[in-house]
Amino acid sequence: MLRMTIPGRAVLELEHLVCDMNGTLAEDGQLFEGVTGRLVRLSADLHIHLLSADTHGTLDAVVDELRVACVGAGQPTPTWERVTSGADKDRYVRRLGIERVAALGNGANDEAMLRGVALGVAVIGSEGVYGPALLAARVVARSPLEALDLLLYPERLIATMRV
Repeated sequence: MLRMTIPGRAVLELEHLVCDMNGTLAEDGQLFEGVTGRLVRLSADLHIHLLSADTHGTLDAVVDELRVACVGAGQPTPTWERVTSGADKDRYVRRLGIERVAALGNGANDEAMLRGVALGVAVIGSEGVYGPALLAARVVARSPLEALDLLLYPERLIATMRV
């Protein structure tokens, strides 16, 4: 669990990190360099979940890459699921318990997920970010690496969210 006290706001007690894959963690179906290592480090404190429509057909390979890296580091392996809509993503995070979920996304199908969870982070990557998803998020990051670093270095997130 990752616990953060945000001055002037509620305490965040996060158990899950749910990530959209394409456009958020990956470009053209390939994880951005540095994402794997950060997810492995975060898996020590959070259950990692990948959700993807698998537009590029690379989800299985990405999950295998992450699984090997996590096993090699002695960390829990990620959970993954193919989804077809934003409603699927929203249902997924609700099953986990939205008050314990951080989510990363960039697309129209991420909007409801980002709005509903305890910590929604919109990621502006090479695909851009869907305007309503940007507005649904609590925080905006310029890249997946910066988004993941907000959880690895919680003081950054605290500085952004404090009242």
